[in-house]
Amino acid sequence: MIIDDLTIAAIATAPGTGAIAVLRLSGKDSVAICDKVFKSSGKNKKLINQKANTIHHGTIYDEQRAVDEVLVSLFKAPRSYTGEDIVEISCHGSQIVQQQVLELLVRNGARLAQPGEFTLRAFLNGKIDLSQAEAIADLISSSSEAARRVALQQMRGGFSNTLKVLREQLLNFIALIELELDFSEEDVEFADRKQLNQLIRDILAVIEKMIKSFQLGNVIKQGIPVTIAGKPNVGKSTLLNRLLNEERAIVSEIAGTTRDTIEDTINLGGISFRFIDTAGLRHTKDTIESMGVERAYTKISQAKIILLIVDAQITMDEVIHSVEEVKTKLTDDQRLIILLNKEDKADKNNLNQILSTLKHNYPTIYALTISAKSGHNVEQLTNTLINIGLHGQPETDEVIVTNVRHYESLLKTKENLDEALEGLKNNLSSDLLAIDIRQAIHYIGEITGDITTDDILGHIFSKFCIGK
Repeated sequence: MIIDDLTIAAIATAPGTGAIAVLRLSGKDSVAICDKVFKSSGKNKKLINQKANTIHHGTIYDEQRAVDEVLVSLFKAPRSYTGEDIVEISCHGSQIVQQQVLELLVRNGARLAQPGEFTLRAFLNGKIDLSQAEAIADLISSSSEAARRVALQQMRGGFSNTLKVLREQLLNFIALIELELDFSEEDVEFADRKQLNQLIRDILAVIEKMIKSFQLGNVIKQGIPVTIAGKPNVGKSTLLNRLLNEERAIVSEIAGTTRDTIEDTINLGGISFRFIDTAGLRHTKDTIESMGVERAYTKISQAKIILLIVDAQITMDEVIHSVEEVKTKLTDDQRLIILLNKEDKADKNNLNQILSTLKHNYPTIYALTISAKSGHNVEQLTNTLINIGLHGQPETDEVIVTNVRHYESLLKTKENLDEALEGLKNNLSSDLLAIDIRQAIHYIGEITGDITTDDILGHIFSKFCIGK
């Protein structure tokens, strides 16, 4: 990634045609470049002479040819998103207009921005730290209310502020330990070992809570994984199509039609759910189908919620057997929903008896009757999914880790703090203790960007959209 002080330009709105589009300039020459192509509606009104945080109406010209009637917004350094002078041009949404305005800006001295370069400059100019920059990308790509809320909380500094406090506490102690090294011949102790022990334990408690939150954070970011399981021809693919409102999976009377997993994501009640249709659970000699069944059990083990579909026409013993076959493979934090499908073809008395027995034998398991084909009771199923999803949502101000890079750095921080605790227990010398604490400080700094490299920056910001 190029890092220079040239003025950059990009289209900030999504590709396509709309009512309006926004182009951005950032850099020391932003206003001067815009003045070359913009003529204000006011007589002889130059942008360079206007106040910050003002909007100006006028026309973009290519020499004597009018390109479009626009509004120009001015933001002056350092009080702008990037910390530099920024100009935003709101033009009409024609793709031709957008491209012509962008070409004009480049011809008059701007450079095309790279992906994420506006946010990179905000980071380099101290407007945000690295974790906040990544939260901005998460907020842009958020597909659920929960993901939006967590990303906004991180963007506002909730996560990074916590880390900065922890890092500052460790820095204060490492300064005392390193001071001891300067007076090693006098055998002086500046850092109280009991206080250091307690401090590391307190910090570890916070770090471990963050590490634990990653499981929830990953679910919020990627969607709650919901595996649709059951024997062949019970209506798994029909239910997936019904939930998605599209023909996503092939539906056939032939058993074993679905041989691989099919995944899609849908937003229900502000929560993203990632539905996974699987191969029918049965013993088969077909090699390909056997691989599909094996994958089905893998997806069951990875899911947060399992929708076990059984045919409502089978006997009580067959239902119990199907439930037990899946239930024994689940952990305590997984939720099982039993769906008695094809209820319209089943005997009502037998169906009610099965429901009553299931609720008696499995009080913590949800059981519903549905018709995936007609859609009967599917709304009740979605309400049940939403209730389960809401139960696992974080508190408004709770710090949730959603980024795998942060998660890995936190694991390394914990590892070094554990080593430091062990060193205190074994009365290790100050220089050896200092190594582990410095490493812990290093990994916390990697998250916030206090310690970084061009490779890390390039990797992170290359994932951003151009214009952000």
